[in-house]
Amino acid sequence: MSANVSAAAAPKALEALAQQPRVQRFFSAAVAEGRLSHAYLFVGAPGSGMKEAACAIAQCVVCPNGGDASCDECIRVAHRTHPDVRWLSPQSVSGYLVSQVRDLIEDVSLAPVRASSKVYVLDDVGMLRGTAANALLKTIEEPPAGVVFILIARTVASVLPTIVSRCQVIPFSIVSPDAAEKAVELACGATATEARIALSVAQTPERAAEFLKSMDRRQVRRIVVRVLGELERDDSWDVLKAAKEIVEAVRVPLGDLRDAQEKALDENSDYLAKSAMKRIEDANKRELTARERSGMMEALAAADSLLRDVLLRCEGVSTPIVNEDAADVVDRIAASSCTEATVRALDAITRASHNLTRNVSPQLTLEVMLLSVKEALACPPSSR
Repeated sequence: MSANVSAAAAPKALEALAQQPRVQRFFSAAVAEGRLSHAYLFVGAPGSGMKEAACAIAQCVVCPNGGDASCDECIRVAHRTHPDVRWLSPQSVSGYLVSQVRDLIEDVSLAPVRASSKVYVLDDVGMLRGTAANALLKTIEEPPAGVVFILIARTVASVLPTIVSRCQVIPFSIVSPDAAEKAVELACGATATEARIALSVAQTPERAAEFLKSMDRRQVRRIVVRVLGELERDDSWDVLKAAKEIVEAVRVPLGDLRDAQEKALDENSDYLAKSAMKRIEDANKRELTARERSGMMEALAAADSLLRDVLLRCEGVSTPIVNEDAADVVDRIAASSCTEATVRALDAITRASHNLTRNVSPQLTLEVMLLSVKEALACPPSSR
């Protein structure tokens, strides 16, 4: 089969790559011809769908039906609870820990638990360096049969050349805003306004569609909008309570994931060694933490989107705002603020995002951010 195989012939799981047609065609042919490589390096900007692609490839690898996206194996991969698909990210601010890589190498040598193959997805491999990188080199170069590595980075230049040389590099292009909006509308029957709002919160079309289908995640955004609209009249205690409310709302969707993880462990406990159980439990905890951080990032993105609309109002720009359903909140904040104050408030959100990536407590991060935003919006430069 040609590498120009049509998207229609692609496994159902690869429909997640619709916004990256070149990548979709490439993997459709690779799956159909049974010639998936042992190691890929996905490179591209955040929001280009690399993690969604990694999930889709993992489904094609472990699914007994070649990636139907609907069987129990595929659902487990999508929920990140499949024991043969491991997701890793740096566990320290300086990068991947040597102990992480050693655990991974040990796990690679073990037989799959449920499927006939195993997949390892390593995010942000630009932070895989030094001893940790050296420990992984030979494993990536010559993994056991049936093991696939998918590495994710922003650019090839950010990854050690020795790592790059052992992988097949797959570049991801940036999806245009119009194309992304149309994709979301088609995926879940959303209006143009709903699609724009979802994209401003979730960044990629796939995640935006998932966001719109989740009442819990949409509720987090509604709370964030309300909290920002009430900041001007709230005292410090109210702000601290608001931060707690947002954090608790972010954690609500994690209940289903936690239940799925516990169910998977119960089902596999009879034939898993204690060491393997411990590794899966640790991986599950890391996944819950990562999902909470992702939910917090969505909350911050919702705040950032709203304040960018405020900035448009302050500047008198005629461009339509994104958060049309919260136009009254945008207008109210803009009426009592100014451009410089709004920019400082946006800076506070950027700092909060940075703190979350450095493993600062979500509760503390939200408290500091909201207090800083309140101060920024209430104190224009002329009053300081």
